[in-house]
Amino acid sequence: MSHPAHAMTHGDAMHPPVKAEFGSGVYTEKLGMWVFLLSEVMFFTALIGSYLILRFSRPDAWPAGGPQEVLNIPVTAVNTFLLICSSVTMVKAYAAAADGKLNLLPLWLLATTLIGATFVGVQAYEYTELVTHGFGPSSGLFGSTFYTMTGFHGFHVSMGVICMAYVTLRAFRGKYSATDHRGVEVIGLYWHFVDLVWIILFTIVYLI
Repeated sequence: MSHPAHAMTHGDAMHPPVKAEFGSGVYTEKLGMWVFLLSEVMFFTALIGSYLILRFSRPDAWPAGGPQEVLNIPVTAVNTFLLICSSVTMVKAYAAAADGKLNLLPLWLLATTLIGATFVGVQAYEYTELVTHGFGPSSGLFGSTFYTMTGFHGFHVSMGVICMAYVTLRAFRGKYSATDHRGVEVIGLYWHFVDLVWIILFTIVYLI
């Protein structure tokens, strides 16, 4: 048996091989994340659907000049771009793990963590500015739906940043290998999901 095949079959003392579940070929952690994300899809679908119904059935409850009359679209657009960039760095991190470039893995994960934290920080700044100018959660139907949707998403990103920081720390400690980087892949699935949800939210909340 060749060395690569032997390594994939038997692993080594530090990095045991990933064992796929029978039938599906998907390991437990990945399957669990997919199930969790399916529940999140239903959650955000309910939020977005409710928002759209309210938006078009009660146009009088929204600013006459559109959301841009109240919201700072340019700042949020830059923040959206940052979150998209974090998806790119996450892809780079996974590729580094899969290719065995373990010296680059923690750096790409760190970049993703810092960009995600920056996104949350900018959103907190946005909230502060809006409340200062009199637009809060109790500012009518638009205010309540805006803070509910963006707030829940911000919470998801914050939890993602915390988990990403943990995965990054493990990467710096050499806990992942080319044959076992499940933690990187699982957090990557979650991160891409919250990025995709934000693109949808930015479009319907800020631009429509």
